[in-house]
Amino acid sequence: MTAAVLSIGTELTRGELVNSNAAWLSEQLTSLGLEVRHHSTLADDLDGIATELSRLCQTANVVVATGGLGPTSDDLTAKAVAKACGVGLVRDEPSWERIKKRYRARGLVVTALHAKQADLPEGAEALPNPVGSAPGFAIAHGNAKAFFMPGVPREMKAIFESSVIAAIAKLGQRDSYQVHIRSFGLRESEVGEMLEDIEGVNGDITLGYRAHFPELEVKVLARAATAAEAEQRAKTIAEQVRDRLGDAVYGERDDTFNAVVGEHLRDRGLTLAVAESCTGGMVGAMLTAVPGSSEYLLFDAVTYANSAKTNVLGVSPDTLRGYGAVSSETAAAMAEGARRVAGSDIAVSTTGVAGPGGGTDEKPVGTVWFGLATPEGTHTFRHLLHGDREQIRTRAAYIALELVRRYAMGKPVSEGPFQSTCDQKT
Repeated sequence: MTAAVLSIGTELTRGELVNSNAAWLSEQLTSLGLEVRHHSTLADDLDGIATELSRLCQTANVVVATGGLGPTSDDLTAKAVAKACGVGLVRDEPSWERIKKRYRARGLVVTALHAKQADLPEGAEALPNPVGSAPGFAIAHGNAKAFFMPGVPREMKAIFESSVIAAIAKLGQRDSYQVHIRSFGLRESEVGEMLEDIEGVNGDITLGYRAHFPELEVKVLARAATAAEAEQRAKTIAEQVRDRLGDAVYGERDDTFNAVVGEHLRDRGLTLAVAESCTGGMVGAMLTAVPGSSEYLLFDAVTYANSAKTNVLGVSPDTLRGYGAVSSETAAAMAEGARRVAGSDIAVSTTGVAGPGGGTDEKPVGTVWFGLATPEGTHTFRHLLHGDREQIRTRAAYIALELVRRYAMGKPVSEGPFQSTCDQKT
């Protein structure tokens, strides 16, 4: 079955908002076994929406649309769908009752503008909104079943997951299965070379790559006579992909890098302290974004100034004068100080030149030293990172957590998918 994604909103066509909904929906539709062939983005224009909807419904089996379901005058989607289908608008009373109840529970006055959200094309099926006011709706038109959802990502995702997935599953036999493999540490070109022969010898397999800095996701899509055969095939090839990528693989589709690091720490019963300079709190922010991180994260100090490195972490002024803030010696002292102050099992540190200024011939922009203090000793690592300031800081935060992940997994911290200069102190 084929699918199309229709995004409605002048804020999208003007570039005022990034259309993240379309990417998310395409990924979901692909995982459900549909082949997404069309993306359309339209301004809030009644005739334009009606015309494009009719076109898409002639060429696709499923159309999913977002935007234009709110209470204001520029929310024209329901009216445009009614025009395309040659029907009128009717008040969906159950939706209207839910809208009134939601607004009154918040102490808000219900007006005629709110009622507009419950006016759906005649013959449409309302799709309840679990987290917002405007309902979605589904309607048959042309050769397709079309689903309409609000443009607010949180509301769109809630309606899609609670109503649209089940409806799509009833429309046809699923004959595909997709496995998502998430990785960090290898460039997309490197991964492509490592996997280039898999598609060639497996005609039923398609590999897709999604770079979301600084990670890379590999998608293994298999098609077969039945969904069960496709699932088995996809999982078999996915294992080959994992074997080839090795330690760069950290998880599956719904995993996040920071959560996986936390799981390894929790599994080993390890506590962690962090000392940051150039990353400015990014490492700690990533860790504390995960619920329950207080079980393993004891301490995060942003010691940006040399005086803070000395006063908070106990880094010797002689070390800072003799070797500089961006050095193996300072990175080691920061990690050791954080571990001592926090009383943690291990500690990781970052200190570097994020740019755009401050670099020298000896320590160019992108130079970052990392320290990892453990009961067995302290390791330091140097990386020369590329990109703008934000990219350098983000990649540095990831590398710091990768060192923690490797140690918590019992892997040699001096190895891994990325290249570095490694020193070890006992």
